[in-house]
Amino acid sequence: MITRQGNNPKRRITLRDHLDDEELRRISSCAKYSGSPHHKRIPVNYGFPKRTAPRPGKSLCDASRTVSPSKAARLFRDAISRGMISTYRVNRLAKYVWAAADDDRAHQAKLEKGASSYHGYELGDNEASLRAIVLEDWTHRCPMI
Repeated sequence: MITRQGNNPKRRITLRDHLDDEELRRISSCAKYSGSPHHKRIPVNYGFPKRTAPRPGKSLCDASRTVSPSKAARLFRDAISRGMISTYRVNRLAKYVWAAADDDRAHQAKLEKGASSYHGYELGDNEASLRAIVLEDWTHRCPMI
């Protein structure tokens, strides 16, 4: 198992044995996945207002494939149930949540500033080490449900 998670303490996955089921249920009941138009090539396809262009420098979730909002929300809930959350908390919510899709793509959801909603995006090649950790942890953690 890969243990080194980089130098940013905010982006460290909490060890599974440091989480209890009640904490995961609380986070799951408070947190919601809302997505972001900044990570969409065609935001209107996801129910967001039309934008002229995505935000420069942001990865596009729909650049090579489409993930429906309902599938993204299910993946987000599954990630929380597996304890794939950051050690860093903001108002008792995890700053980050990580998941892996069926096609071995790793995703990161980030807590919106001042809210209890998250937006997610695929971890790109520039984050290969974190992506490897997410994929490995995902396969080793059994869903709590």
